[in-house]
Formats: sequence, C-alpha cells, structure tokens
Amino acid sequence: MTDNQAELRSWIETLPECDFSIHNLPFGIIQTDGAHPRPATRIGEYAIDLQALANLHLLYGIGISDFEVFSAPVLNPLISLGRPVWRALRQRLSELFAAGSAHEEVIRFARQPVLIPMKRVEMRMPVTVGDYTDFYSSIEHASNLGKMFRNPEQALLPNWRHIPVGYHGRSSSIVITGTDIHRPKGQTKAHDKDLPDFGPSREMDFELEVAYIVGKETVLGKRVSTSEAEEHIFGLVLFNDLSARDIQRWEYVPLGPFLSKNFGSVISPWIVTLDALEPFRVPTPDQIPEPLPYLKYEGKGNFDIMLEVYLKPENGPVSLISRSNHNNLYWNIFQQLAHHTVNGCNIRVGDMGASGTISGPTPDSFGSMIELAWKGTQPITLADGSTRTFIEDGDTIIFKAYAAKNGIRIGFGECMTKILPATGN
Repeated sequence: MTDNQAELRSWIETLPECDFSIHNLPFGIIQTDGAHPRPATRIGEYAIDLQALANLHLLYGIGISDFEVFSAPVLNPLISLGRPVWRALRQRLSELFAAGSAHEEVIRFARQPVLIPMKRVEMRMPVTVGDYTDFYSSIEHASNLGKMFRNPEQALLPNWRHIPVGYHGRSSSIVITGTDIHRPKGQTKAHDKDLPDFGPSREMDFELEVAYIVGKETVLGKRVSTSEAEEHIFGLVLFNDLSARDIQRWEYVPLGPFLSKNFGSVISPWIVTLDALEPFRVPTPDQIPEPLPYLKYEGKGNFDIMLEVYLKPENGPVSLISRSNHNNLYWNIFQQLAHHTVNGCNIRVGDMGASGTISGPTPDSFGSMIELAWKGTQPITLADGSTRTFIEDGDTIIFKAYAAKNGIRIGFGECMTKILPATGN
C-alpha cells in the first residue's frame, strides 16, 4: 500500500469504520423508486448510479463503447468487457470522487441524481449466476468434520491435501441478502431406526464462506492456470451456504449433498474487486505434500479479510458467535479455479465458486454451528441467555467482513437471512 493510497480521501464523507470508503468502490445492482435495476458503486451512505454518471459524459475514454452496459439489470455485460476496463472504470471513479475533484459540483447538482442515499436503495442480485461450485478448502473445517464423523486420528480423507475438493451446486437458489429462507424438509434417519423419516430439518446450519465471481469466460477444453486465474476473477462476495445437516447425513453417500444444500444460499450485494483487495493479500498456508504442478501457485494467494458471524433470535439481541479470516483457506481461489478447469470445463461470466466453510484454528473461529456447538454436544450461549446447537426458526444469521490496514478499511456490507418455519405438507 503506497502513501498516496493511504492519503486518498473522497469529497463524500465517510467514517473510519465505514465499509465503503473511496478505496473500495465495489459494484452492485440498485433499484430505486420503481425504476429499472442498474449498475452502481458505493461510497459511504450513497449509491453512485453509473448510468447517471455516464449520462454526464464522465465515463468516456475508458474502453467502453456501448454504454448500455450501465442500464443492464445485472453486471454480466459490464464484467464481460474484461479486466483492463474494470481497472479503468475504478480509476475513473476514484478520480471523480476524490477530494478536490473538478467534477464535484457537476455530480452533486446533476439533473438526474448520481448520488442516491442508501436508505432509498434496494439491492438486487448483482449477476446472473449460470453455474455455482462449492469447494471444501478450509483444512480446519474439513478436519473438524472428519473428527466428528470419521476418525479423530485420521480426520482428512486421503485426497484432501492433493485436490481442492468441490461439488456442483444449484445456482437458481442463490439469493441476495435480506431474503428469508424457509426451513427445508427432506428425509432423515436416526441412528436407532431402520427406516428414514420425512419432515423439517432439525439441524439447520450456516456455512461461513466467501465466493469469487468469474469475470472472463473460457471455451470448452480450455484450461486456466493458477497464474492466469486472476484475469478470470472479477471479485468476491460473502456467501452463506445454508445446510440441513441431518438431511445431508442421510443423503450424501455416495454422490454428495443434494436437498440439504439446494434450498437456499445467500450472498452480500456488493462485489468487492480483487484490485480493491490487493493491499491485503497474504501468503497461502504451507501445503504439504507439495501440490501437483498444475496446482502450484507463486505469490500471495489469500486475503487478510476478517469474517464475522452474528446470530439474532426473534425479538432478541444480536450475538457475535464467530470470527474467522479468509487467510485460513488451505486452497486459494486461484488454485480452486485452476482445478475447476483442468479437465477442460468451461466457465462463464457470473459463475460463482464458493470457498466452503472457512474455519480458524480456535473454537471461537469455527465457521458453522455444527463446529461451534460440536455436533450438538456443546451448546453456545447467546447474549440473551438462550442457547443454540443449530439454527432455530426466527433466527437471523448475519455475516460481515472487512480488511483493514494502515487506516484503510475495505468492507463487504452484510449478508443476512432469517430462517422461517417449513411450509407445505
């Protein structure tokens, strides 16, 4: 991080603890007063309407020839223009909104408002997600589940240290923060019964994850190396991969999760670019044994992003129940994407790759309820004195995340969902 970066300030006022300083400039889709959804960025408590900014002729000369990308209801067309354009757009936005900018008055008093108070804004899904892959890349999480369900002495399966394990998930049920999710129903089987039962899950869980958004497509048969992967990733969002542990336990052999995972996953609304997160890059943990050549990565592959989980019971106070960090990932996002494509699988703009639960080495840094309450044997106590082993109806789960260094803070906002009772027969 250079001194010039640290000294950069905006003419839009922000507080030191704000997630959305001028150093961030994330991208999302906003909707206001019944108008059509459209791309925006954010500084402080204002959304910045990119369509309105383009109408002021302030976004010329950055490689965008078709300004219809700023009126699209998703970011896919804008993202498709490629990394040089993303960078040029962020640089232009930084210049326009930096303190001392010659364009401040033009922007402030434009006929079509550029600055929209966030209290007037509804956030929409930022991208059309074609495909979604869920990885299993935290060694602490994989070890914890292995200890619970397999062998405490050999918690990891033989393949885990050799490949970024993952599975293909359901993209249609990925929703934006603030969307309530009904408790799923499915088959479960108690250990002391011969036959399964059907009904609502009794072991609802969250999974603390971060997902990358694919920003550059490939053709079928094309491989993306770890050194090329950065050109194919637009940015990151928070990702709550809700899970029904009891349904999962019965269904996952031999093909893996199905109904236990596809009933709803929740993301934060603003995509934070890799360029914004560049000052917070940290090395990937030592990988033993050494990965095969196609998975080797040179450089800093993880990010020092603090991850927090809060639980709010219905009519109760909020409790902080976990603090983890993105730097706990054993397999970084570039290795994940390289492995995803090594067989020639093509990727498309807007596709998501989620990290899997990110757990840290201490009990207060575990990224799921099944770990925090250790398979229901060690209930956690909330601020109101109530306890939890899994999520109850009416509970709201809130993820937050930020990176902070030398007075600069880059945040993700909130990823929030409330669990409603199961519906139907």
